[in-house]
Amino acid sequence: MKKFFTTIKNIFTIEDLRIRILNTVGFLIIFRVGSFIVLPGVDPNQLQTEASGIFGLLNTFLGGAFQRASIFGLGIMPYISASIVLQLLTVAVPYFQKLQKEGDSGRKKITQITRVLTIAITLAQGSAYITATIPAEAIMLGNRALFTVSSIVILTAGTIFCMWLGEKITDKGIGNGISMLIMIGIISRFPGSIYLEAMTRGMSQALIFIIEIVALFFVVMGVVLLTQAVRRIPVQYAKQVVGNKVYGGQRQYIPLKVNSSGVMPIIFAQSLMFLPAMIASYFAESSDVAQYIGATFSNFQSWQYNLTFAIMIILFTFFYTAISVNPNQIADDMKRNGGFIPGIKPGKSTSEFIDNVLTKITFPGSLFLALVAIMPAFAIIAGVSSSFAQFFGGTSLLIMVGVILDTLQQIESYLLMRHYEGMMKGGRIKGRSQNVAIA
Repeated sequence: MKKFFTTIKNIFTIEDLRIRILNTVGFLIIFRVGSFIVLPGVDPNQLQTEASGIFGLLNTFLGGAFQRASIFGLGIMPYISASIVLQLLTVAVPYFQKLQKEGDSGRKKITQITRVLTIAITLAQGSAYITATIPAEAIMLGNRALFTVSSIVILTAGTIFCMWLGEKITDKGIGNGISMLIMIGIISRFPGSIYLEAMTRGMSQALIFIIEIVALFFVVMGVVLLTQAVRRIPVQYAKQVVGNKVYGGQRQYIPLKVNSSGVMPIIFAQSLMFLPAMIASYFAESSDVAQYIGATFSNFQSWQYNLTFAIMIILFTFFYTAISVNPNQIADDMKRNGGFIPGIKPGKSTSEFIDNVLTKITFPGSLFLALVAIMPAFAIIAGVSSSFAQFFGGTSLLIMVGVILDTLQQIESYLLMRHYEGMMKGGRIKGRSQNVAIA
């Protein structure tokens, strides 16, 4: 405990770090306050009390702003969608591949394209959001067309402001701003969920509540292991004599993460899992099979839903890893810099070796990721309330763990630069940014 308070004191002793932490807290407070400001012309008492399906997932990411018809009702999600589209285009379209290789100027162009695409996606999603989530009785403005247009403009402005907040957190705060906004939205619901679970259990079931907390602790530790696990491939660099000095000769490592794809496979699979029930609803009146499919895939606790969900996550894990980690590029960079893997020929053999290792570590990683994704369903079956069960796995837990680890890594870097002791007595905190193979 003494070491903990000493670390906190050291953190606030560094002026730059202190200012960045206070900036981050300030920006996050602004984001949370904005999530409670309801769109003009909407009666909040007439809104739905609970969101479900894909709407429930979005509402979790946005800390309830989606359900409250807030000016931040779409939050940062259109920017996430635009970023995913640009990332896929970078793999498939030569023009974007060229931009990615142009360094800072190329990244600036990609960022600008992402912003423009974000506005386009927000305009499209804004109309669907107003139609699907705001009932007619909640609209106090008589002119529905005027309400729709004004709300779309406000939602678009809210998304742009959230995007600006995220960039400011990245520049003047701690951690990745976009990820921080998503994380704070998720974690804001945790105190209320745990309080509701405690009140539901009461004193008569206090032991069950304690068991749930212990189980949650071990689930979190498992997710931390999944996030941190790496397979280090040794790389030897040849010695080079320049003048009277000898350069190179040292051994380094390529850290290939067991879960290189992060939460993207779950997000992709989650977005597709609503299609069977949606399509079946159109044929439900004329087909018993369609009724069965619709009922099965609308129940998140059914074994059919969870088995399909797990298989899709495994497939998407391999797909996203294949497009985000390029063994050929890694092998070419090593060869260009005079590096080689001991016992492996440079070039094609090195690329095949890295690809083989990546496949071997991705398979168990995808299985564990699928297990984490369906853990909330098991928690609900075990009797945990749905609001508290979402923290037993899934996208929410993976995002929280990943963002917190990245933030702690940045704080520890500041401490070590100022010659203070790190946050951990043994070892270093490793965040996602240390995966040079992906960067």
